[in-house]
Amino acid sequence: MTLFMMANNLTPEMVLDPKREIAFPESVIEFFEGKLGQPPGGFPPALQTRILRGRKPLTDRPGATLPPADLPKAKSDLEGKLRRPASEQDVISYLLYPKVFAEYAEHQAKYSDLSVLPTPAFFFGMTKGEEVSIEIEAGKTLIVKFLTIGEAQPDGRRVVYFELNGQPREVIVADKSLTAGAVKARPKAETGNVKHIAAPMPGAVVAVAVAPGDEVAVGQKLITLEAMKMETTLHADRAGKVAEVLVRPGVQVEGGDLVIRFD
Repeated sequence: MTLFMMANNLTPEMVLDPKREIAFPESVIEFFEGKLGQPPGGFPPALQTRILRGRKPLTDRPGATLPPADLPKAKSDLEGKLRRPASEQDVISYLLYPKVFAEYAEHQAKYSDLSVLPTPAFFFGMTKGEEVSIEIEAGKTLIVKFLTIGEAQPDGRRVVYFELNGQPREVIVADKSLTAGAVKARPKAETGNVKHIAAPMPGAVVAVAVAPGDEVAVGQKLITLEAMKMETTLHADRAGKVAEVLVRPGVQVEGGDLVIRFD
């Protein structure tokens, strides 16, 4: 909640102002719903009511409301999705975080276990001439030295040259920066234009709840975005008629991008 307020320059008075429409992240809503437990003395009533928007808060510990888990069935379902044997840790992770674990498993299937990479190399890549050691299993270490990158090919790919344990190697990769200029920028919402609804942050569109021609009421759900595993739902801050929806599920947007235009 603190991070959300800081990122959006919100004061406590702004948060409690009933005339101000605020799209609270689902993580914040679930926190005030009691899904992480109850703080000593409870939540501030006015703040909890404002954030929950009519949702009923829990009065017991969150785990007491969970349905029993069928571990054998969950394991069978998961193995069908993973197409490999599932460990106990896989099953528990899947039950606790079904969406996050599915994305993690998909990433691992595509790239293997990248946790063995040194953190700087994972986040920033390697510089020319840099050498790193990668322990892929106990007693098995690879020494990787990055040499250089070849010229761009007509199809937008490049050859990356490196050494693996002293032996020359090369791999062809797509250079995403070569297509950056061909990607059309999305229109930005006009500041002060009450008919324009802007994305409040960069992220991926998860769901679109309205279509052109729809009449919407104050507080009605419009679009759900996801960034860093946190979902944020945009609600209408006034009644009106939707003229245009400029995004669809799966599309990436930047903060300030125009996502909906009212008639």
